[in-house]
Amino acid sequence: MTQTADAAPAPVGAPPPEAHDVAAPTSGRALRRPVARTVVRALVRALVGARYGVVVTVAVVGLWWLVCALRLRSAYVLPSPGRVWSSAVAMTASGELAEHVLASVGRVLAGFAIAFTVASAVGVLALLRPRMYAYLSPALNFLRNVPPLALIPLLILWFGIGETPKLVVIVLTAFVPMSMSITKGLRSCGQELLDVGTSLHFSRGRTFALIELPHALPDVLVGMRISLGYAWRALVGAEMFAAASGLGYLIVDAGHMSRADRVIVGVVAIGLVGVAADRLFALVVRRTLRWGIDDSWR
Repeated sequence: MTQTADAAPAPVGAPPPEAHDVAAPTSGRALRRPVARTVVRALVRALVGARYGVVVTVAVVGLWWLVCALRLRSAYVLPSPGRVWSSAVAMTASGELAEHVLASVGRVLAGFAIAFTVASAVGVLALLRPRMYAYLSPALNFLRNVPPLALIPLLILWFGIGETPKLVVIVLTAFVPMSMSITKGLRSCGQELLDVGTSLHFSRGRTFALIELPHALPDVLVGMRISLGYAWRALVGAEMFAAASGLGYLIVDAGHMSRADRVIVGVVAIGLVGVAADRLFALVVRRTLRWGIDDSWR
């Protein structure tokens, strides 16, 4: 049988085409795609949003520009988008904006970690020692109705104007919703699931680790996501009272100097960093958990 010109025989020792096609998707750069690129793309999609979000953003900026162009408001009160953009570029180039953002993010992460630890301990106490939790519950309900920002003057008197008052405000703000979600998730495990552990002769520790904790995980994650936003909002309020750095301090300092453009830059930075933190948290959840949580975390 003769072979055509476009069906030349493969060289001796070369792998068959099928083997090459199978190995290609799992080799080389496909397995080493930078995680940072994936994160950046997800954050850009979250910040830009769908076409509806782009339309709303363009409409708001256009209306803002029109008000400034028609001089319906003084430039002293409402600077133009171009002036705000110039201030944002200058603050970014000098590193001033990044310094304040990093200071605020560091405080949020520290306070959020402490709040999560305490909230988890309270949830486990409610599950394992319900009688002890009953004594603690009235104090938690009282704390849930007290705005943490109302405690800032007292915290400054107790701890001064250092980092402690700001951390306490973050912890108190993030603790309450996270504690409620964790407690609800751990205590809502159905008796039929517990009976499965009993039939398999699970110890108390294995029942908690293999049944109760996975069942409570969706509630825990929702509480963490809500608390992250609450912590970010409370931090900015705390920085407005007593701070030498951070986005809250940036806004207050700009207001004292009557720099409305810098105030707007600080407000926009707060929103963008908050959205980025929320979307990054949701991205981590979607990438690591696969049993019905990823579809609802958008």
